[in-house]
Amino acid sequence: MDLVPVLEEPLKKALGPATAKVMAEHLGLHTVGDLLHHYPRRYEERGQLTHLADLPLDEHVTVVAQVADARLHTFASSKAPRGKGQRLEVTITDGSGRLQLVFFGHGVHKPHKELLPGTRAMFSGKASVFNRRLQLAHPAYALLSGDGDETVESVGSWAGALIPIYPATAKLESWKIAKAVQTVLPSAQEAVDPLPDPLRDGRGLVPLPEALLKIHRPHTKADVHDARARLKWDEAFVLQVALARRRHADSQLPAVARVPAPDGLLTAFDAKLPFTLTEGQRKVSKEIFDGLAIEHPMHRLLQGEVGSGKTLVALRAMLAVVDAGGQAAMLAPTEVLAQQHHRSITEMMGELAQGGMLGGTEHATKIVLLTGSMGAAGRRQALLDLVTGEAGIVIGTHALIEDKVQFHDLGLVVVDEQHRFGVEQRDALRGKGKQPPHLLVMTATPIPRTVAMTVFGDLETSVLDQLPAGRSPIASHVVPAADKPHFLARAWERVREEVENGHQAYVVCPRIGDEEDDPKKSRKKPSAEDDAEKRPPLAVLDVAGQLTKGPLRGLRVEVLHGRMHPDDKDAVMRRFAAGETHVLVATTVIEVGVNVPNATAMVIMDADRFGVSQLHQLRGRVGRGSAAGLCLLVSEMPEASPARQRLNAVASTLDGFELSRIDLEQRREGDVLGQAQSGVRSSLRMLAVIEDEEIIAEAREEATAVVAADPELTNLPGLRVALDALLDEEREQYLDKG
Repeated sequence: MDLVPVLEEPLKKALGPATAKVMAEHLGLHTVGDLLHHYPRRYEERGQLTHLADLPLDEHVTVVAQVADARLHTFASSKAPRGKGQRLEVTITDGSGRLQLVFFGHGVHKPHKELLPGTRAMFSGKASVFNRRLQLAHPAYALLSGDGDETVESVGSWAGALIPIYPATAKLESWKIAKAVQTVLPSAQEAVDPLPDPLRDGRGLVPLPEALLKIHRPHTKADVHDARARLKWDEAFVLQVALARRRHADSQLPAVARVPAPDGLLTAFDAKLPFTLTEGQRKVSKEIFDGLAIEHPMHRLLQGEVGSGKTLVALRAMLAVVDAGGQAAMLAPTEVLAQQHHRSITEMMGELAQGGMLGGTEHATKIVLLTGSMGAAGRRQALLDLVTGEAGIVIGTHALIEDKVQFHDLGLVVVDEQHRFGVEQRDALRGKGKQPPHLLVMTATPIPRTVAMTVFGDLETSVLDQLPAGRSPIASHVVPAADKPHFLARAWERVREEVENGHQAYVVCPRIGDEEDDPKKSRKKPSAEDDAEKRPPLAVLDVAGQLTKGPLRGLRVEVLHGRMHPDDKDAVMRRFAAGETHVLVATTVIEVGVNVPNATAMVIMDADRFGVSQLHQLRGRVGRGSAAGLCLLVSEMPEASPARQRLNAVASTLDGFELSRIDLEQRREGDVLGQAQSGVRSSLRMLAVIEDEEIIAEAREEATAVVAADPELTNLPGLRVALDALLDEEREQYLDKG
């Protein structure tokens, strides 16, 4: 008998159409298996009171508490019959605090009879503030003790001593979900186990049917622990098997091995470098060259600290491919960055970048730029250089992906700032090679090891965490503009001092400030308690105007933002790079890749509006030369706020990997492992990528071994079923493209 369909049975059949519709629309649950994998968020112990004092505002909450007091008020009302309206106010307590429940109109009769002082119940609703008091208006409730027919004593029996509290919605309270789970729980016995027996037994994990029973109906905390340990392994292992199969399939594809010619372009380039490579750069370069030398496509993630010299490592890889007779393409997320890369690479290579031109040396190649805003003549020439093979290296934006762009022999694709590109875009570029080209993905946002294994698990990873010699430390300070306005005045004095000493500065703002950039359209609803959140974010155009008339009067100040014409942007960057501009007021368009060693100071306005990784990226634009760097994080947020704590964390360390952990701990897992990045929608229900580092690392090893021994998983039908559930066809392709 085929047992799989039991878990694939639609909820409509198991629970009825009305409940199934709400579960599908509000919780994304469609089958019995989906519901069994909708785990409780936490558990209430019978007799243990929850903390009313900690209720979050404007969120749907479930509490277990006791009625302390109930009062029925009658008042004049035009809507009520005979002009009398009724309002029932019930006060509940849990020992940590008190909470008021309010019922109106016809809704008062049943609770008036049932919610008597001393009654214990589960209450569910949205917490709000009325007359400065916390309240739940018209909460749903289920009694936990009593004698009447209406009593739901069974709420307690669902979980023996522990009551499961499920992620719920206003349309479907936790106890209704618990009842639905109770209905389908017998099906858990027929769940096919995805873990191979030796792996499960070797790690002392309970079988899957037992884990599902214990997570939904635990009798003790030990039951919950056993179930969680098992279900975390399922998530980690099934995902890692999907990624291991992807790596295995890639390793079977053909590719042209690209081995640099001895004494060719790469050797000539290395000979003219005015510095020696760091040990880290040499090690990572070797890993990349080893990958390029194999007749299967290399898929490698190069993640490095801000300023660790990733571009140089990527350039040497591109030169190696050109040496071997192929072409290399570098895909950058913005025109500013593409132009910057083109300019800095051309300068670094000198006469080696003048292939086919007067002054070009024997080994020289041609480097072309291709962006969407180029003129027709320049674009035509660039396309011609690519299709004939005249250009060894092309640097461009999404314009590289268009159908018209054809290569003579594309051997390597370098993607800069991976997180800014859709997978389809990368895939389109990879499809331009005669055979699959090698792929090098770069990110300057350091990623915790487990996230790299989970999000980029189909790529091999190289880490560059050593800064080149001569790089100066960056001092970072928080400037509390609201608490201490004189600190902000001092910040502008520091900028003037840097300029007087022959250096330059950036001022970064979250917004542009032109008419298309209307904060009213884009602003989120401000939180009631924070004045700093109420006003729109500071804008480049406004701040630049205030600075030129005020604290930076007399200095040459220019602006840079994403909506300027590309030629204007390029001209501004050229003037700043040449030292003609003292202060550049910009948006985050300067976040990555911009390299002006003479820029030593950065003031980030409304720094609390940026993420931790983004602040670290921005800060990496200063201190790139021999003079020390200074980064000032300006904020109006109060000292005790989470936003200020985040800024203090950024100011306290220059370690991007440490900051990425802090960043991840402060954000929801889903932000990191959402479909946009991993292609695996909401697959991590139990696994936490920071806490469960060890499980993820071990699961990757086990998965790699399982796939190496049996790539088609012929002997593991349960694992195949779990993979099918995780990766429908669309997501399988998504991972494939990654």
